[in-house]
Amino acid sequence: MAGWTWLRCLFGPHLQRIHRSPHQSRTEGRTGRRGWTYPPNSLEKHTDSILGWASALWSLSYYSSPILLCYLYRKGYICSSKLVPVSQYVGTLLVCLLGVACLRGWGRWRNSEYVQFLSILEETMKNHTPSNKKLLRCFDFDFSHWPADFSWTEVSNPKLSKAGVSLLKPEPRLRGAADSLLNSVRTLPCHVVSFLIVHSFGRRMLYPGSVGLLQKAMRPMLQQGQARLIEEFEGQRNKLVACDGNEIDTMFVDRRSERGRNGQTLVICCEGNAGFYEVGCMNTPLEGGFSVLGWNHPGFAGSTGVPFPQNEANAMDVVIQFAIHKLGFQLSDIVVYAWSIGGYTASWAVMSYPEIQALVLDASFDDLLPLALKVMPDSWRPLVQHTVRQYINLNNAEQLCKYHGPVLLIRRTKDEIITTTGPEDIMSNRGNDLLLKLLQFRYPKVMTDDGVRAVRQWLGASNPFEEASVYSSFQVDDDWCLSVLQSYQTDRDVSFPWTVGEDMTLEGRRQLALFLARKYMRNFDTTHCTPLPFSEFQTPWRL
Repeated sequence: MAGWTWLRCLFGPHLQRIHRSPHQSRTEGRTGRRGWTYPPNSLEKHTDSILGWASALWSLSYYSSPILLCYLYRKGYICSSKLVPVSQYVGTLLVCLLGVACLRGWGRWRNSEYVQFLSILEETMKNHTPSNKKLLRCFDFDFSHWPADFSWTEVSNPKLSKAGVSLLKPEPRLRGAADSLLNSVRTLPCHVVSFLIVHSFGRRMLYPGSVGLLQKAMRPMLQQGQARLIEEFEGQRNKLVACDGNEIDTMFVDRRSERGRNGQTLVICCEGNAGFYEVGCMNTPLEGGFSVLGWNHPGFAGSTGVPFPQNEANAMDVVIQFAIHKLGFQLSDIVVYAWSIGGYTASWAVMSYPEIQALVLDASFDDLLPLALKVMPDSWRPLVQHTVRQYINLNNAEQLCKYHGPVLLIRRTKDEIITTTGPEDIMSNRGNDLLLKLLQFRYPKVMTDDGVRAVRQWLGASNPFEEASVYSSFQVDDDWCLSVLQSYQTDRDVSFPWTVGEDMTLEGRRQLALFLARKYMRNFDTTHCTPLPFSEFQTPWRL
């Protein structure tokens, strides 16, 4: 029996924190603290530190292996006479690490709090009842051992294909059979190089949060943020299984029982390329009293997989299904809020579920390609274009135009990330292009060349004073613009695109274009990574 318990501790998960005691009697001596860091004994502490350093060195060796192998080859170390003693050293090191792991298991076995946690985990895995899950939520441990709370297989979803949910694809060029075969052979090297780029450094450049070393460095911060969400806001951590098999790490804060209308609305948050729900944009709607559901990209923190567009959309789909079928929200009660690259999954969500109440995009862009071209050499332009369109086609604007509900775009006036020249050139902010493409689709008769020029002049304003000056120079009558739009909506009640403005004067179209631009976009005078205060978070304008 003792040997079996030791084996269970040996292969058990790493326990980081105890959010609250599973039994009230265990809170004695801990008055004033909702949670505490798991206290390992000295044996477990030291052995765990050794294994942690070994894991970090392995990660460092993995990412630097191409350079390391080239260096060893040039020095003549990659040969049988050199590899045999090296393999002996490696084997000895592995045996030592195995011994350290066994000692860690012994240390865990001697710790009553770890044994109690392990018993609760095993009981929950056998009987996934609400009472057992409530006990398990008292602990923060390796998420790979967390039992699944919801799977896409629990609901019937007609949107799913064999590869997952459907995405917008670039229209293929029409070619003859012979021409198509010849072109495939000619472009085969480009396909191979693109595949290698995107599956090596390309994906990690686009989503640095998926790099293991960065996650190890941020682990204390992530654990602190998660403890705050669970202990201060009564957050519930859940594991969702997407249609591609990826496990998605989510956090839900329920405010429906509190006073106020905001708690009845669920805000689903989509993080940036190095953002995690533990320390990300979840805090903004939480300040406003909303119910909030955050999730981590595939490959981020507790989520498994890699953050390619298809996996991202699959993850977003299961998050929405979980909100509907498990949490009990209607699509009309859901607002999707995204920051930066999270605009891709957010725009996919509202495109695929048009009944969603509203969309808020903060510091997002229209298309990944211009930003990718900015950071790569000009000589790589054809290769970058092919790689982006084939593997990481984040076509936010194209997806956004499929949604007919309320939208709010928040532009950072000092954004240094999504500008193609620099933060001082506000006209190179790709948020401008996102706004223009949306308005041109929804109001094509208003957004003629003159309307676009007027909006561009307004977008060029770098501060509120200049913005108001441009607005007043066109003598925009807000009441008149609102009455025109309301009259058109009442008479026709049609979906976008609207034909409003086709019989309007030049001055009228300019006024209407500026009125719509100011309703769809708000400026926030800061940089890309500054947290958005709740005062800047508003529900989108609805006619």
